[in-house]
Amino acid sequence: MIMKIQKQYLLCISLTLLLSLTLASISPATSPTQTPTSLPQQPPNDNNTPETSTTDIVQILKQANSFNIFIRLMKTTQLINQLNSQLITIKSGGLTILAPEDSAFSELKPGFLNTLSNGQKLELLQFHVVPDFVSSSNFDTLTNPVRTLAGNKPGKVELNVISYNGNVNISTGQVNTTVSGVIYTDKHLAIYRVGKVLIPSEFFPAKKIVAAPALAPAPVIDEAKAPKAEKEKPVSSEDSSSQVVPTLTSGGMRIDVCGTWVVLVVGIVLGGF
Repeated sequence: MIMKIQKQYLLCISLTLLLSLTLASISPATSPTQTPTSLPQQPPNDNNTPETSTTDIVQILKQANSFNIFIRLMKTTQLINQLNSQLITIKSGGLTILAPEDSAFSELKPGFLNTLSNGQKLELLQFHVVPDFVSSSNFDTLTNPVRTLAGNKPGKVELNVISYNGNVNISTGQVNTTVSGVIYTDKHLAIYRVGKVLIPSEFFPAKKIVAAPALAPAPVIDEAKAPKAEKEKPVSSEDSSSQVVPTLTSGGMRIDVCGTWVVLVVGIVLGGF
């Protein structure tokens, strides 16, 4: 009986080993292939793919305070959308913004902004943006007139910059001011504070040329006139009769003249006539 149990035990062990070997030999062919699980990876950055910029011009100006009017105008003219788009897609160069404070706008003629059309307001703001990055130490490298987003209009929309000993002066032909501080700067964007609103010359009415007043005519001085001789009165017959007429006597000839009648008496005719 014991021998029989031992044989059965050995048979079970043999069958178990045989089954294990069989499964081991067929498992690579029948088991499904498993793919290891991994986290999604960021695709490699391509130089041709622009990086999204986190620069927000409006937030920069809000943090600097006192630029509320400039911000409002950039929003109403939608210039801020254009500038933010340029910063996102820009690869080289950049933008330079000359931002006037609220106090600069308060110095304008009352109601000035209301007299401008939407197109003029946009042009006014574009005149404050240079389509290139200008660091605080590179203003002296600019060539006048400096090109702005407002375009090139000789004599009408011109911005001239003069830098000397760290001082930056700006002139539009009608407005003169200075750069009074740096608000923000990075490798593509520079924002500077200016003391006045930069108004192009074409926004000012042309000065009328007033002709010089004509000289008053010289007073006419009447020349002293000699008194006119009084007209001789005609001699009347009555006056004639009483008028004494000289009498000329020569060798017996007497001539008497009295008024309208003449009596000639020849007394003696001289010999030889």
